[in-house]
Order: sequence, then structure tokens, then C-alpha cells
Amino acid sequence: QVQLVESGGGLVQAGGSLRLSCAASGRTVSSYAMGWFRQAPGKEHEFVGTISSRGDSTYYAVSVKGRFTISRDNAKNTVYLQMDTLKPEDTAVYYCAAGIAYPSRSTHTYADWGQGTQVTVSS
Repeated sequence: QVQLVESGGGLVQAGGSLRLSCAASGRTVSSYAMGWFRQAPGKEHEFVGTISSRGDSTYYAVSVKGRFTISRDNAKNTVYLQMDTLKPEDTAVYYCAAGIAYPSRSTHTYADWGQGTQVTVSS
């Protein structure tokens, strides 16, 4: 089992940037694909993007492609989500998750999840 802790969320104006981090412990994440999801109030989890275990491939939701970038540093057991040109509709709690299948948009393929970090984008 992998323990995941997200950080870096906060309040930002539209057009601004944030970088989220997902720190892993318990087991090395280098064997896992890592995904980012988000959940807005009253909505279900929405896929944001995923990165392969070696970090050589990424896949994004259409809604964030070109604005968000996922990267990872396996030596630090950490995954990042760089969010640029943020929009009010990006407001949500953001979660990282560890899984085996890549690429996968389904929450069911990710076994371990963090507690989430709030991102609020003001207009």
C-alpha cells in the first residue's frame, strides 16, 4: 500500500498558476502509474491526467490539455501537477492516486489515494 499526501493547493486568480505535489510513502511509487483527479462540489471525481511509472508518457483530459503538466521525480517519490492558465471551472479538490494500469481514466484502476488538496480559482 502507498500513502499519498497532496499539497500546494490554495486560492489563485483566474489566469494564474499553482503546482501541486503528491508525496508518497510506504512503498516506492516508481512501479506505479500516477493519476490526478479532481472533484468539484456536488460532482463526481473527474479525471485530470496520468503519468507512466517511468515518467516517459503522460495523458490528459481534454479540459486541461495544454494548461496542465504532470511530472514525477521517482528519486523523491513525488509526483507533480503544474497548473497554468487556471480557470474558475478548475476549482475543485485535487487528488493523486497510484495504480498499475496506464493510461487509465477510471478511478477503479487506482488503488491508493491521497486526502486531496483544495484549489480555488477566483474570477
